[in-house]
Amino acid sequence: MEQKNDLKHYAKIHSIESFGTLDGPGIRYVLFMQGCHLKCKYCQNRDTWDINSGNYQSLDDTFEKILRYKNYIKNGGVTCTGGEPLLQVEFLIELFKKLKKENIHTCIDTSRNGFFLLDIKHIDPEKCKSLVGFSNEKELAFAKYLSSIGKHMWIRQVLIPGYTDNEEDLLKLKSFISSLKTVDRVEL
Repeated sequence: MEQKNDLKHYAKIHSIESFGTLDGPGIRYVLFMQGCHLKCKYCQNRDTWDINSGNYQSLDDTFEKILRYKNYIKNGGVTCTGGEPLLQVEFLIELFKKLKKENIHTCIDTSRNGFFLLDIKHIDPEKCKSLVGFSNEKELAFAKYLSSIGKHMWIRQVLIPGYTDNEEDLLKLKSFISSLKTVDRVEL
């Protein structure tokens, strides 16, 4: 199938939300991408994990659907989430270029890779590995990198009793976040 090889013009899409209010500032068109390498125990979107599920959608079709909502999202924008949207980065780059030409604000909700919603799954590398299957080194390094190049971000962490609510770990998280220069908001 030609679509599978054309990563710039096709992506696996799980679903959309046309009136999102939790995934960035303002009212947002939220594009849920299909596929994720993490297996977070508390994931609310487990049906987005399998990269072989979802439906292929073309870049042009996705862009046209978003433009239908331009008046509603003018004080918000578009957020790509998932799953892990950066598994389909070639598509995102092309989509974001088109959206920027229309002056539509963009956001990527990612666990590691504008403006970014960055999920820190757990501040402790071993506890993170136990929780999601991978250590947190890449996510923390990415947050430091975003800060160093002046990219604004919101940092989010899910609080789960017995998993992510240890006071010592939360103080380490606070210390880490305090070391970053471009964090606009923290959501727990």
